[in-house]
Amino acid sequence: MKRLILMRHAKTEPFGEGIDDFGRALTERGHEDAKRMAEELVAMGWSPERILVSTARRARETCSEAARVFEGEKVRPMESLYLCGVRGLADAVSQNDGAGTLMVIGHNPGIHDFALDILREGGSQDHYAALRLSEKFPTSCVALFEREDEGSFVPALLRLSAVLRAKDYREVEID
Repeated sequence: MKRLILMRHAKTEPFGEGIDDFGRALTERGHEDAKRMAEELVAMGWSPERILVSTARRARETCSEAARVFEGEKVRPMESLYLCGVRGLADAVSQNDGAGTLMVIGHNPGIHDFALDILREGGSQDHYAALRLSEKFPTSCVALFEREDEGSFVPALLRLSAVLRAKDYREVEID
């Protein structure tokens, strides 16, 4: 693996009575943001070869929107990614690091904590990106990590190259 893309699922309907957390769906904005973030990744040359995705509905719907934009990726749904922590995410990435560009679509706080752990070990190519990652990891947020050459998942060899937030790419509505 040379590149790792970590993405939090897109905006979902609120948790409420009659809706279990696992089954929460994306909102209209969530669908739009997921697609938009995939388009930005493609424009940057960051199309994944493999996508690991939580089996929760909101993560699968995020992946579905993104996969319509990416070409040739292989999606691997993983029950273990539902609300898992840093260790579970690291294990999943280690077991799937044969792809040149690997994407993981998951949940907070795990996905954010995992990105911060990689940042602490490997550092950043962009100080501003590191600051943005340290602040928060909102829905549809994407953290991009890369290393100089292909190899196994070793966090210390990955450097943060960018953090993308969906709100930065939404079209401004003018009245």
